[in-house]
Amino acid sequence: MNMQRIAVIGAGIAGLTVALRRARAGDRVSLFEANARVGGQLSSESSGSLVVEHGAEGFVARSEVVPLLAAEAGIADHIVEQLQQRSFCFNGSGLVELAPGEAGRLLGFQVPADDFGRGIRSFQSGMSELPEQLALALGTQVELHRARAIQSLMPTASGVTLLDMNGQALAFEAAVVATTARSAASLLGDAFGPVARALDESSLLSSLTVTLAYRRGNVAHPLDGTGFIVPEPEQLDGVRAVTFSSSKFQRAPADHALLRLFFRPSAEDLETLSDRAWSDRAERALARALPLTGPPERAFVSRWPNALPVFDPAHRARVAALEAALHGRPIWLAGAAFHGSGIDAAIRSGEAAALAISIRR
Repeated sequence: MNMQRIAVIGAGIAGLTVALRRARAGDRVSLFEANARVGGQLSSESSGSLVVEHGAEGFVARSEVVPLLAAEAGIADHIVEQLQQRSFCFNGSGLVELAPGEAGRLLGFQVPADDFGRGIRSFQSGMSELPEQLALALGTQVELHRARAIQSLMPTASGVTLLDMNGQALAFEAAVVATTARSAASLLGDAFGPVARALDESSLLSSLTVTLAYRRGNVAHPLDGTGFIVPEPEQLDGVRAVTFSSSKFQRAPADHALLRLFFRPSAEDLETLSDRAWSDRAERALARALPLTGPPERAFVSRWPNALPVFDPAHRARVAALEAALHGRPIWLAGAAFHGSGIDAAIRSGEAAALAISIRR
């Protein structure tokens, strides 16, 4: 079977999966990432003895594809289990315990019903450990181009041509677009017109989290759970949920408490409020829900503007229409922006795209 030259645009978990699969099938792969780091929304930071998640906290406990991918990256033994199962709800004055799975349902998580109440798993050094190790495992069959954005993709008689931001044209036999929906609209808009640009109209949600590190003695609550949700965020200055990171995955030493607050910010607040303003807001809100006797030692603010796709019927229809237009062309979509939210869905989408390239041969 002849080697193909494959372009993968986007080095999130879906793009990394495609690159790994096609390289191991014997293809020559060029993986393009617009940012300096890989992983997309899997982003972790080690700060002293703290592990701070800037993106996803973990993957669904029943996942089969994440452990398999971790094994291929050589870190299967780095998977860690959730240490707590109880969850709470802020009722306006304090915390009350919820039934198993109720927190996810109240928050409207876009996951299969069977996942509610089962918890999640993660990695010892945080979720970014998986994409970082996958990038190392790609081998010489893959050229990983960090901080190299692609501006357009055009089908040709012999495959596809990519144009990077410097105007350089690059020819390949096939390509996989593993980006956000809006990036895909821009990449494919010139070639496929309104059916591609329609992805710009799909609804997106923004997220912002503030992680606060306290001396453990300054938090009187036992933190004997995964965290708490806020069914009416306006009761707590816009906080939707709080994760007890130091209890849930032991992301801090015993003498510290690490608490992560989740906001769904307005576009104006996201643009105008400084990190200090957000951390002050988070500290004030947390003090209304938990008994605190001292200020946090550290604060970490993570911003994700227009990062979360909403899988409503309109978005699904737009994706289906674009994939119909791509049918018969050596171009595929992969990732959570197109085929279901969550890390599991992103990996499965990458696996499907890699398989489709084989079948087309």
